[in-house]
Amino acid sequence: MTGPLFDTLRQLNLAWFSLINANPGLDGWQLAGALFAAERVILLAPAALVVLWLSGRRGARQAAVEAALAVLCGLAVSGAIGALWFHDRPFAAGIGACFLDHAPTSSFPSNHGTIMLVSALMLATSHAPLARRWGLVLLPLAGLVAWSRVFIGVHWPMDMLGALVLAVALVAVFRLHWLAALNATVTGWVVAAYRRLLAPLIDRGWLRP
Repeated sequence: MTGPLFDTLRQLNLAWFSLINANPGLDGWQLAGALFAAERVILLAPAALVVLWLSGRRGARQAAVEAALAVLCGLAVSGAIGALWFHDRPFAAGIGACFLDHAPTSSFPSNHGTIMLVSALMLATSHAPLARRWGLVLLPLAGLVAWSRVFIGVHWPMDMLGALVLAVALVAVFRLHWLAALNATVTGWVVAAYRRLLAPLIDRGWLRP
């Protein structure tokens, strides 16, 4: 893409990247911490959904299902964008320092950013108090993941901004009244399947019905 606007965005992207990306000599606990944030913190998003589901509360379970569906939609949209408009990662373009082996796939928007931001925003805007608390925990962690992916050189800042825009759009769509009603129906189906498949564990009191 070309034009004054895109040229300005490219320059901003490069400037922000140069400010965030780590120095080539990064080592020790700082590198270990950055890699942990970039690769492992994302596991807290599905963990939060599992905890909400296992709570047994109807509202919490619906929030978990809604967030999971929104994340799947986000990844589908992200994949479509990457297929239609390939954007090199910084290391593939020979820019900055990279500290993580990564396939040179399209960088925009960030899948890690999408998963974290969609999960956090969906939960934070839920009607279920337990889900909102988890969302507020995940929001700063989403920022940490976004920063760390740029810091270690596998993403551009604009990749994270794109993930944020996508997340906000998905949350707005999922909060439409008719879609919320559909999500409630889907949650009922999932609960019924869960109770049928895991009936022995539920009967023993190991899982909540």
